[in-house]
Amino acid sequence: MLCSSLSMERLTFPFLFLVLSILSPSDGGSIGVNYGRIANNLPSAVKVVQLLKSQNINRVKLYDTDPAVLKSLAGSGIKVTVDLPNQLLPSAAKTPSFALQWVRQNVAAYHPSTQIESIAVGNEVFVDPNNTTRFLVPAMKNIHQALIKFNLHSTIKVSSPIALSALQSSYPSSAGSFRPELIEPVFKPMLDFLRQTGSYLMVNAYPFFAYESNANDIPLDYALFRENPGVVDSGNGLRYFNLFDAQIDAVFAAMSALKYDDLEMVVTETGWPSKGDENEVGASLDNAAAYNGNLVRRILTGGGTPLRPKADLTVYLFALFNENQKNGPTSERNYGLFYPSEEKVYDVPFTVEELKGYRDKRKSSSPVAGGGRLSTPVSGNVSPSVAGQTWCVASGEAGKAKLQPALDFACGEGGADCHPIQPGSTCYDPNTLEAHASYAFNSYYQKKGRAIGTCYFGGTAYVVSQPPSAYSYHFSLALAVLLY
Repeated sequence: MLCSSLSMERLTFPFLFLVLSILSPSDGGSIGVNYGRIANNLPSAVKVVQLLKSQNINRVKLYDTDPAVLKSLAGSGIKVTVDLPNQLLPSAAKTPSFALQWVRQNVAAYHPSTQIESIAVGNEVFVDPNNTTRFLVPAMKNIHQALIKFNLHSTIKVSSPIALSALQSSYPSSAGSFRPELIEPVFKPMLDFLRQTGSYLMVNAYPFFAYESNANDIPLDYALFRENPGVVDSGNGLRYFNLFDAQIDAVFAAMSALKYDDLEMVVTETGWPSKGDENEVGASLDNAAAYNGNLVRRILTGGGTPLRPKADLTVYLFALFNENQKNGPTSERNYGLFYPSEEKVYDVPFTVEELKGYRDKRKSSSPVAGGGRLSTPVSGNVSPSVAGQTWCVASGEAGKAKLQPALDFACGEGGADCHPIQPGSTCYDPNTLEAHASYAFNSYYQKKGRAIGTCYFGGTAYVVSQPPSAYSYHFSLALAVLLY
């Protein structure tokens, strides 16, 4: 049957999603939390450790080496990641004795009673306004040498969390690459160091930021791990069902481009705010609960990403508490899983056992194309009464500079079925940008139920009441499949 692959995918994915949801895996990934303390109303460190244990959270990441916190974690069985702050990078890089003393006072003095498993040297150093990038790798090496002197190097890993802004390209995922100016001076020596020491790359990934900035283009279901048709990576043909996996694979692809396929990754921060300012699209209690709950299910049910299917991930949720003294927009103070009172902000599972009773409590249908805020250009006298007989076509006047990015989105994050317009496929001809864009735009439009706001594509598309003669055969096939 011509152009029929979409119908099978639409039948297969919900079934696969259901199977994955009810499995009781024995070997999945691991969930931890970030314990930030930029607040003046948090419970004592002793109470925090009791809270972590009561929730069966067995990994925690700190942003410093506060003695009270490290002492409270002693004997708890909770694995700990500590941080050497950015402001100490120059000293740790220039003076090996400083690094040795820091490890003695902040790591060796507590381990192994406090199970420190890794040291984050700095945090998102490349976006640090104090320009500490050049000190990063030397500091990492000196900290590792200090661990060797205390015979801790085999049990405590050294790494440094990077933000996704370290990528030059992240879409599609297969095109992931690091910023050119960072490759030779930082990434190659850092990745060499991680390989030599048996460590892993730490990555902070926030689908919320991508959704907030591109809510008209990124479906909310895709960002929240909810059921959706998926997005095909035009570079490798892999299909993604959530933005998190796509972001992680962009980093894996960037590592692969530099021949570091053997390195593992730990996601040291990810989360979604439960509250935000009026312009912070998507910041809400329901969305935060859905993102974190579905993420935990995604991680604990095992399996890696489409690019690394066998690589289970360790992921640290951000953050344990709402922190009332953080600067910036409202969202910055509302990433917490718990209020300072230790009450949950929303229900989220932390263990495989809790997953058995977990359901994504969806209160309303997802916005269309990011909330339906777009107004659709309409050609002719098309009215809602004939909405079932409308098609979305590309504007020949839009030009290649606008059409190509719109086509890339439709076939990528938009989730349009673009296999039939690939070279050699049944709907490849006519081989023009306008024809291919029309096919992809219409695929997206029909999948979205021909809803208002889904035939826009930055002003490069419009609605018609009859399929254009040049593409009518292909459009009829496509529509038949979409409505199968």
